[in-house]
Amino acid sequence: MKLKTLIKKYNSANLVLRIAIAIVLGSLLGVILPSQKWIGEFGTLFVSALKAIAPVLVFILIVCSLASGKSHLDRRFGRVALLYLTSTLVASLVAMVANFIFPQKLDLANAFGASAAPSGIAEVMHNLLIHAVSNPFAAIVEANYIGILVWSACLGFAIKKIASETTLSVLKDLTASVSLVVRWIINLAPIGIMGVVFISVSTNGIGIFKTYGSLILILVVTMFFMAFVVVPAIVGVMLRRDPYPLVLKCFKSSAVTAFFTRSSAANIPVNMALCKKLGLDSEFYSVSIPLGATINMSGAAITITVMTLATVHTLGIPVTMSSALAVCFLATLGACGTSGVAGGSLLLIPLACTPFGISSDVAMQVVAVGFIIGVIQDSLETALNSSTDVIFTATAEYRAWQKQGKPLPKEFFREHGTEEH
Repeated sequence: MKLKTLIKKYNSANLVLRIAIAIVLGSLLGVILPSQKWIGEFGTLFVSALKAIAPVLVFILIVCSLASGKSHLDRRFGRVALLYLTSTLVASLVAMVANFIFPQKLDLANAFGASAAPSGIAEVMHNLLIHAVSNPFAAIVEANYIGILVWSACLGFAIKKIASETTLSVLKDLTASVSLVVRWIINLAPIGIMGVVFISVSTNGIGIFKTYGSLILILVVTMFFMAFVVVPAIVGVMLRRDPYPLVLKCFKSSAVTAFFTRSSAANIPVNMALCKKLGLDSEFYSVSIPLGATINMSGAAITITVMTLATVHTLGIPVTMSSALAVCFLATLGACGTSGVAGGSLLLIPLACTPFGISSDVAMQVVAVGFIIGVIQDSLETALNSSTDVIFTATAEYRAWQKQGKPLPKEFFREHGTEEH
């Protein structure tokens, strides 16, 4: 009876409050009991479970939405894709300006080896196309969201043309079942995040701030500027409303889990659950959220630009406006090719270094520095990338509501005078 009472109290408590308590508890355990590695297993299991269920959820949701839905891929998809790409480009430009104001230098002597990077933008684009037509079962197993999007959309449209009501009913039941499993996993987020925080604190401590404090600071400030100034400005221009209630809601509900799991793929179920709470169309967000996990990469663009220009300053290479803009362009394209892979943005740094003629050996040392600070850089990057997937999905949907004369949610948009269209 006591166990049932405890479980009931746990389930009834606010999820954000539970996560906040878990963060504090995980930090304390990481400092007091760093040798108790079994505590970190809770985090490993939680992240692994989210990563495992996310591809299945995305595939089934898209198939079911397109097969049974009355709508089709309308202007909302073009609008959200434009928001994704625009924000990624603007993020690289913001990072470029920040580096001109506060130029950074790296201690490359402390770097060590890293994985192989793409040889050029052609290879990045080739990889994206190959992933799009990979085996659909392999796409689900490997969490290849480009392939999942392509094949689930094809299957969904095909079923819509030939399926019976019985088939559609089975699909809807399957979707509801997978969604329920996802809710069970998300409900365990506080326990999982406690384990993730424990691993981070017990393994890394605060040593990385000593050598790379300045570099970490500019990454943090730039990403926060993007999150709380640029993104709200984009949303405000699109909706002509105060954007902060919506933006802060999305950051609170999505960025926290993304920060600690450090995986856009693992955060897809969290984002979809948030979209449902925001009253968005499941036919729309079941496609736009995994699409965002692929091409909405503001954080990655910032990382690539900051690290590349820091390398240039370290080597004393003159920076012209044209070369800096070339870095922004390559960072934007490269970021869209990272597909939400942990640490994937770092492997695009050598590509962005090409306008300055920097050798691959030096560039890979910079990649290694990125992995050293990754515990902070990758966490912030993922939080920005993943939370803006929901923000821009909601913006595109609410913009469509405005054009239809449908009122926006009063929770986020209080009316001032007459309705704007």
